[in-house]
Amino acid sequence: MKLTNPVLPGFNADPSMIRVGDTYYIANSTFEWFPGVRLHESKDMVHWNLLPSPLSTTTLLDMKGNPSSGGIWAPDLSYADGKFWLIYTDVKITEGAFKDMTNYLTTATDIRGPWSDPIKVNGVGFDASLFHDTDGKKYLVQQTWDHREYHHPFDGITLTEFDTSTMKLKPHTARTIYDGTDVKLVEGPHLYNIKGQYYLFAAEGGTVFTHQEVVARSKTLDPHSFETEPDGPFITNLDTPGFYLQKQGHGALVDTPGGEWYYASLVSRPWNHPNESSTDPRGWSTLGRETSIQKVEWDDQDWPRVVGGHGEVEAPKDAISTDAPLNHSRHDNFDKPALDIDWNTLRIPFTATMGSYGNGELKLIGRGSLAGTFDTSLIASRWQAFNFDAETKVKFDPYTYQQMAGLTNFYNDKHWSWIYITWDENKGAVIEVAQNDNNNYTSFLKDDAIKIPDGTDYVWFKTKVRKQSYTYEYSFDGELWNEVPVELDAAILSDDYVLQNYGGFFTGAFVGLAAVDYSGYEEAATFDYFDYTEFDD
Repeated sequence: MKLTNPVLPGFNADPSMIRVGDTYYIANSTFEWFPGVRLHESKDMVHWNLLPSPLSTTTLLDMKGNPSSGGIWAPDLSYADGKFWLIYTDVKITEGAFKDMTNYLTTATDIRGPWSDPIKVNGVGFDASLFHDTDGKKYLVQQTWDHREYHHPFDGITLTEFDTSTMKLKPHTARTIYDGTDVKLVEGPHLYNIKGQYYLFAAEGGTVFTHQEVVARSKTLDPHSFETEPDGPFITNLDTPGFYLQKQGHGALVDTPGGEWYYASLVSRPWNHPNESSTDPRGWSTLGRETSIQKVEWDDQDWPRVVGGHGEVEAPKDAISTDAPLNHSRHDNFDKPALDIDWNTLRIPFTATMGSYGNGELKLIGRGSLAGTFDTSLIASRWQAFNFDAETKVKFDPYTYQQMAGLTNFYNDKHWSWIYITWDENKGAVIEVAQNDNNNYTSFLKDDAIKIPDGTDYVWFKTKVRKQSYTYEYSFDGELWNEVPVELDAAILSDDYVLQNYGGFFTGAFVGLAAVDYSGYEEAATFDYFDYTEFDD
């Protein structure tokens, strides 16, 4: 049996992988998307089932007003003492000299929860992980942030003892154990005690095409005692520009019951427009940073080495095969008492102030614009394939152009587009298509906006995403579809495009349903269903 990378397609960045018994778990970053931390489980590393997210209440996660790509950075999942431990970072500033952040700890005896109220740990740096040593001691390992403009902002990897009797750190035990290499930007640390030595896995080079993972080891946890693996880095794609997997680095190591070793890392699959060089620009990653798994073996000097680094990897020999789907197509009639766990909201949970669901409909109350960071009535799910159709049916009765509702393709508050129902002073209810490109807003139809016939209750909307571009369609009966003559560049919804103007480029494209009423009158839209159908790439 083989696993095909990425094993978690679409925005599933910064994997923290562990094994408990015969089951593997991966925790991924979610940034400004709610609920926080994405969890999957698997018996074979091939088929992965999505689990409920642990940070599902504002007690555990309050992100209202967080900047795009703030919020949950690089959570760390571990298991010790009969329970799961989850360290997570809530980042409040993404641009400039400072990275105001708080690291929290929550625990649970069951991966599905409930999770304990959060314990504030510190704010020294992001990408914190909890190391459980074989002698029972625990340590927080983290990137360390330095705001001083005359220092490098990534100030090495810090280790601090954690007191389980008080559930607090011992700040005076903090020491830098590893400075990284001259590639700089050392982050994402995970520490292991293997073969009688301490092995530190850390990312470097920034989470772009220069990304890499390095390994260092030491017989002690003394300051600056870790030496870097020779003939490294451990994994990178900097020197393989033609390979379909790129940006591999930040991740975690796991062993199997049979003694094999695997490494989960973030990865991207960039593409180019037909008229572009494949190396400059190196590509556009619309699916964001995904999760890849590679096989690892130990050399005769007891250093870990990636085996092959190819797209297909041999699954563990003792894997228990399961039937979890590899295609992520789904249909939601909104007839369940709770939203499907594939749905996400921005910064805040879905509550009665945003709308309601059940009995075959989703109601979204119009609130702030899609350019806002406080109150956005939007539910969305990841693009998990390069080619897909998404479709919905909506009822909306606007009476001002400040009211809008429809189907959106969304990256962040500055980069999105949608097809929507709104109001025109001359035509009444109309259909418009608009795009926000680095906060430059364009209405494409303007005076040619499509009039909705009088007496029409519902309008059907569809988007067709075809890797490099995508379009929107509408229907008044759900059978006869009309394409809006606007073809949009999918690259605008990619990490690499956003990076050109904004440092927060860590998520990926989403497709979803939204209602806006910035007039403040809270006009609501009713959605009958949502359908997402993937096609072969």
